[in-house]
Amino acid sequence: MHSPNEVKTVLETALLATQAPLSVAELRRMFEEDISPDTVRKLLEEIREDWKDRGVELVAVASGWRFQTRAHYQRYVERLSQERRPRYSRAVLETLAIIAYRQPVTRGDIEDIRGVAVSTHIVKTLESRGWIDVVGHREVPGRPALYGTTRAFLDDLGLRSLQELPPLEEIARTVDLAAIEHEKNTAPPQAPWADPGEDPGAADRPRAAPAA
Repeated sequence: MHSPNEVKTVLETALLATQAPLSVAELRRMFEEDISPDTVRKLLEEIREDWKDRGVELVAVASGWRFQTRAHYQRYVERLSQERRPRYSRAVLETLAIIAYRQPVTRGDIEDIRGVAVSTHIVKTLESRGWIDVVGHREVPGRPALYGTTRAFLDDLGLRSLQELPPLEEIARTVDLAAIEHEKNTAPPQAPWADPGEDPGAADRPRAAPAA
């Protein structure tokens, strides 16, 4: 029979040893005896309190619990990485924001809001990142796919649910504010919602009607 302190140490060790969030159910599976969910949550809160004055913190996200670098120290840790953070175009960020705040939405919905066609590349970029997925189909002719955000999207933003979504500007800052600023400073003037990779005149031309 493990003492509470022993269980707490095991939980802390497991969370430090893995990068992916661990749910309460996954953490409970480490023990032969039955540790109640409430006990695990209580000990996790104690661990969170133990680490409150350190450079890393224990947080609860959509997929479970994980340790992560505090935002204040993230820029120092990033200097150790040899990989450059992915830079996303303004069109990708705008599409992601529309899906996050209007979900579930179809590509047609997104195009109506942005005023330009949504390229397959944009959708594939967000799907490959694991931030969006098809969550259903609208029951209209053609049954277009409905897109929504994923648990991975919430995890990457450090959120537990969509109800915790920050203001739109904060999402852009969290995902890749630098990409937007880079485009503002280097790209020629264009329509507010225009994709840099799209035909400059596309925003002024009516879109073709979707196939039935």
